[in-house]
Amino acid sequence: MKKREDAIPKTMKAWAVTKPGPIDGKDSPIKFVEKPVPTPNRGEVLVKVLTCGVCHTDLHVTEGDLPVHHQNVTPGHEIVGKVVGFGPETQRFKLGERIGIPWFRHACGVCKFCRSGHENLCPHSVYTGWDHDGGYAEYVTVPEGFAYRLPEKFNSLEAAPLLCAGIIGYRAFERANIPAGGRLGLYGFGGSAHITAQIALAQGIEVHVFTRGEDAKKFALELGCSSVQGSYDPSPVPLDSSIIFAPVGDMVLPALASLVPGGTLALAGIHMTDIPAMNYQKEIFHEKTLTSVESNTRRDGEEFLTLADRLNIHPEVHEYPLAKADEALRYVKNGDIKGACVLQVSED
Repeated sequence: MKKREDAIPKTMKAWAVTKPGPIDGKDSPIKFVEKPVPTPNRGEVLVKVLTCGVCHTDLHVTEGDLPVHHQNVTPGHEIVGKVVGFGPETQRFKLGERIGIPWFRHACGVCKFCRSGHENLCPHSVYTGWDHDGGYAEYVTVPEGFAYRLPEKFNSLEAAPLLCAGIIGYRAFERANIPAGGRLGLYGFGGSAHITAQIALAQGIEVHVFTRGEDAKKFALELGCSSVQGSYDPSPVPLDSSIIFAPVGDMVLPALASLVPGGTLALAGIHMTDIPAMNYQKEIFHEKTLTSVESNTRRDGEEFLTLADRLNIHPEVHEYPLAKADEALRYVKNGDIKGACVLQVSED
């Protein structure tokens, strides 16, 4: 390993998913443990974690909705930190530079998807906090080509949710094919949706929110959304496009039924419960489009961070110390969240 900051300990505090199961069950699936500080491999940098967002995907990993890819994995993939060490053949970042680490950790670079600009569909892709230890820890490594430089205007707490909630919301927003000045429906209103709503509103799009949470409904109206209603309520107006952020397949049918002819519904989550049988005439006829969203490309991330900087997007953040990551996950599961949860790991 090349140059590395002094005073890096040999061990660190971190969370580990020891036995996936309900986060609010009798036995916690996640434990606060001591782990070795990782050593960066070729092309990787070592990062001291400053903040890490708490994403719904972390809940899926912790509770077992997503299959175990790495035993005792440390979750977390909305990571802001500073570079403190280098593996061989690294040159992109400087010592002490603040960078962002996202969900999308690596792709092969040679398959047909990578070569055609669809690296998010790479069958060999791996993910931070699922295939590899993530940011619910004091240190983490990342391949330097898959990290981001962050706009200076965002402090480290605000920047964390941008790295997944923001980027995935942006990709879902793009795939939803929203016409200029159109009407957008958002189903679920947590970390990703509240950032996506800001993107839409800043561009003159009318936003309608469907969620169970009373606090989330109030927050949506505070942001400037045109209406709020329950998760399964019909839309007060026909919608040009909609995005479902909640991992609930039952929402697909009412969301499709509220679309105008030719409208698009994008499913933004990595996991969703089963979708009920559709009535062709009611839900999908009239050339409606139903599409999923799988991860993101690095280009998506660069475009979104530039756009967030230009539009002055600011996530609403609830701060938790690293030692209370389990408490933050329980809050996320509750589903009535105003913005996004972020772990404050280090002040340096």
